[in-house]
Amino acid sequence: MPKGYLEHANISVTDLERSTALLVDLLGWHKRWEGPSLNNGHTIHVGGEVDYVALYTGEHVTGNFAKGHPLNHIAFVVDDLDAAEEVVKRHGLEPFNHADYEPGRRFYFFGWDGIEFEVVNYD
Repeated sequence: MPKGYLEHANISVTDLERSTALLVDLLGWHKRWEGPSLNNGHTIHVGGEVDYVALYTGEHVTGNFAKGHPLNHIAFVVDDLDAAEEVVKRHGLEPFNHADYEPGRRFYFFGWDGIEFEVVNYD
């Protein structure tokens, strides 16, 4: 049976630099690559050494995405949930749905384009 891992997710956003700054601040990631992409768009890959999020934009990207159509959320694991929540707030976004559960703690937030993110800590 093959084995694998998730290398990246590709999401559309209206402001590449704003979304890149959030992921860099929230996760300690870096900009891995940037360049032109499909349909006269532009892409930034922001992530770690083996995984990343491809942030894509173009004139046709308008934001206002609805949860569950087709994406429910993207989840990130952090080593300090409280510090991560402060980063989200500093970027002007509102954390919600805080929960402590076995085996960890979490909260959610919506990005500027309506994409939902979960932030979780398992310590």
